[in-house]
Formats: sequence, C-alpha cells, structure tokens
Amino acid sequence: MSNRMVCREASHAGSWYTASGSQLNAQLEGWLSQAQPTAGPARAIIAPHAGYTYCGACAAHAYKQVDPSITRRVFILGPSHHVPLSRCALSPAEVYRTPLYDLRIDQKVYADLWKTGMFERMSLQTDEDEHSIEMHLPYTAKAMESHKDEFSIVPVLVGALSESKEQEYGKLLSKYLADPSNLFIISSDFCHWGQRFRYTYYDESQGEIYRSIEHLDKMGMGIIEQLDPISFSNYLKKYHNTICGRHPIGVLLNAVAELKKNGIDMNFSFLNYAQSSQCRNWSDSSVSYAAGALVVH
Repeated sequence: MSNRMVCREASHAGSWYTASGSQLNAQLEGWLSQAQPTAGPARAIIAPHAGYTYCGACAAHAYKQVDPSITRRVFILGPSHHVPLSRCALSPAEVYRTPLYDLRIDQKVYADLWKTGMFERMSLQTDEDEHSIEMHLPYTAKAMESHKDEFSIVPVLVGALSESKEQEYGKLLSKYLADPSNLFIISSDFCHWGQRFRYTYYDESQGEIYRSIEHLDKMGMGIIEQLDPISFSNYLKKYHNTICGRHPIGVLLNAVAELKKNGIDMNFSFLNYAQSSQCRNWSDSSVSYAAGALVVH
C-alpha cells in the first residue's frame, strides 16, 4: 500500500471492542453461532452500534441474514453523534481498517454520490471520532470473510435530516437498494432512557420502567415493520423516542417506499431486542438494541 492512501484507523478498537483480531474473530463467531438465518438473504439490516459487550449478541441476529455470495457492496448509514450535520457526508478515506482486515471504500459509487451535490465531505477526524459506522465494520468483515476480496463499502454519515431530506436521500439511494448485489446496514440503537439522556417517558400501565421502555420500542419496531415513513415520523413526533439512528432509518423507509411504487415486494422483520440493563428506578438508565432484516421477494 502506498503512503498516499488515506486510511481511517479502527479508533474504537481496544475500548468499544477488542483490538485483538483473533479474540474479535472468536467473539463474533460465538455470537453468530447463537443466531438463526431466518430472514435472509437480507437486502438491508438494522443493527445497534454500542460496545460489543452490550450489543454484540443482538447485532448477530441481523448479520446472520447476510449472504456474502451475492453481496458486492455494503452501504453503511450511521447517525452523526459529534458534529452537527443537516445533510449526509462522505468519508475522505479510501480504506477503513479493522482488526480482522481492511475494507475498501467504493470510489466509483462515492464519485456518483458526490456528483449529485447532496453530500458534504467529513474530515478524517470527524470520521474517526464517530462510532456509529465503525461498530459495523468488524461485523461486516466477519459476515463477508468468505468473499473478502470481492466487495467494497459505502459509508455515509447521516445528519439531522428533515422529513423532506429523508425523502430525497431515500429516493436517491433507492436505485442502489433495488440491486440485489448491494446490502444496506442501518446503524441505530433504540431508546436511550434516563436522566442522563434527558428522556424519562414512562407509561405506568406497562408495569416496571423497563417494561414501559420495551413497549415503547416495540411499538416503534412494529411501525418500522410496516415500512411506512410517515407513520414512523408520526410515532417519533408523538413519543420523542430517543432512537439515535432515526434519520438513517427514515432514509431506508423512504427508499423502500420508492421501490414499492415500482411494484417491488418487500418485508421487514425484527429478530431480536435487548436492553443494556433493566430500569426500575428514576435514577437508572439504559439503552435498547434491536436487530432486523429487510427481504425483497
């Protein structure tokens, strides 16, 4: 590799997940062996982006639906946690490092996206500070290892988009979603509950706080399964559920809506749900995780 190639380092390895390739490989294999391939081959998945000790097992249920033999391009849409962004941004890097092996960015697709004028360029620093895309790289590398030299990635950092922008990006990306050789990974955790997240919605009729959180999340998951972007927007407006990947999810739902107009039949199903801890008191906090897959018929 020449020194001129811009590489994004695995900046969260050693903290959010192990930096040891062999340990990481064994962990991912362990989680994947516990999951069933029930909803594949996935055209898109929604999976969490927390530290692997919290959500690694949950994410496996989504990655188990990936078919590496047909996948040649992996789009990874993650929310921006650190920089304010009103559009979507592309990486300045050409290669993303992982402790397993390096992933290359598809420069041709990047050039096509760039030409639309709808994207900005994030700095390498912004890219390396952000975890929402990185947490999917080791899992992507693992799921695709049998075809590791035959695929590229398309990382997209998704800003705080308006509903009309979600629609525009959905429309733009729908042609890529229509192609069976593309896989979309939508990076999102679900409810962030507790005073530290400034979100303490509680429906007492559900019992303990953690049950209320689960009920709220599952209501949102049910709406996502209906594949209707407007219903999902309305749900968010009503409950303000702190789903950090709501904009990437909104983009996916709009891309799906675009394909449905062309008579393409799809369904989405959630396969796993987990919480980082069970909240019982107002002083508690938790983050929820969900894994699901979109299948095109």
